[in-house]
Amino acid sequence: MEKVRFGIIGVGNMGTVHARYLLAGTVKEAVLSAVCDNNPQKHEAIRQVVGENIPLFSDAEEMLQSGLIDAVLIVTPHYDHPALAMLAMRNGIHTLCEKPAGVYTAQVREMNECAQQCDVVFGLMYNQRPNPLYQKVKDLIDSGELGEIRRSNWIITNWYRSQSYYDSGSWRATWKGEGGGVLLNQDPHQLDLWQWLVGMPVRLRAFCQFGKHRKIEVEDEVTAYAEYANGATGVFITTVAETPGTNRLEIIGDKGKVVVEEGKLRYWRLRESETEFNARWTGGFGEPECWEVLISTASECSEHHVITRNFCAAVLRGEPLIAPGEEGIRGLTISNAMHLSSWTDGWVTLPLDEELYKTLLDERITQSVEKQTESKTLDASGTW
Repeated sequence: MEKVRFGIIGVGNMGTVHARYLLAGTVKEAVLSAVCDNNPQKHEAIRQVVGENIPLFSDAEEMLQSGLIDAVLIVTPHYDHPALAMLAMRNGIHTLCEKPAGVYTAQVREMNECAQQCDVVFGLMYNQRPNPLYQKVKDLIDSGELGEIRRSNWIITNWYRSQSYYDSGSWRATWKGEGGGVLLNQDPHQLDLWQWLVGMPVRLRAFCQFGKHRKIEVEDEVTAYAEYANGATGVFITTVAETPGTNRLEIIGDKGKVVVEEGKLRYWRLRESETEFNARWTGGFGEPECWEVLISTASECSEHHVITRNFCAAVLRGEPLIAPGEEGIRGLTISNAMHLSSWTDGWVTLPLDEELYKTLLDERITQSVEKQTESKTLDASGTW
């Protein structure tokens, strides 16, 4: 195999983004060979994107068994991700799934077990992981340069979405159709990076506001506080209704501090760890000598095709995945825990009580109202 033949399931906002870069040849080792969307009313518009020569299916299983593709990009509403991923894997198709991995961890756990049984490559479209800024922060943490992590704060409020965005699809921002709001749609990237960098918390308390700023069922504003096994703490703040928004990640260890904001990485390095300084210092006032260190990184890049290029390298040459699919359950666990904390008005300890979460989610699904709106494909370019 010289090139990976891709099919796409779901040609809406993000499916169109993936189709366009594949058709443009941006990923040299990939080619778009088929697309699938189960809404026939969209097929004419899809033809305008992919042209007349790309086979267009209405049934996912038919495309998966057509012999036309080696790999599939799953770009459907969230609830369908695990079932379609498992269907693809069982048909021997390499699977690259858009975020989130699913809506609730129990279904994603089943997907991960399937991936372990099938001899295919399984990846997630976490296109923020290749960003050189976060890659460098991970290097500083993993190498011990920052010392023991004590605190992390992430303010991520630049995911602005207007009411018209939510009105563009009947499934959007409903418990029945999407299973969550900003935590499940926009923030899977940051929740994944948060756990990738500082690890999983042991418990958290969250305050989710449901339909506070938008006429939606699900959360549009969240503030959460997390605690970790080593005593470290973390705060996560997000909303879709703030403009101009902020994207600021701050991580403090006992050897220094890093801040990622506005496409820049700033690093303050303690000449002596705070732990050592505190043990020897007898002068009352005073603090360790601190240097602001300039760290150069490559240009910021969060393009989806970077993940797809890496996925092709894994399929063709066995190169390691930047975002292995099995890791998708971690950020989703944090998301589910934040929902559960708000629903029960209390602390949530990890591992998550998956049965309780599913029970309370089902209650909301039962009460979910189907929106009467015509689905629209919007231009998603640059929204990530």
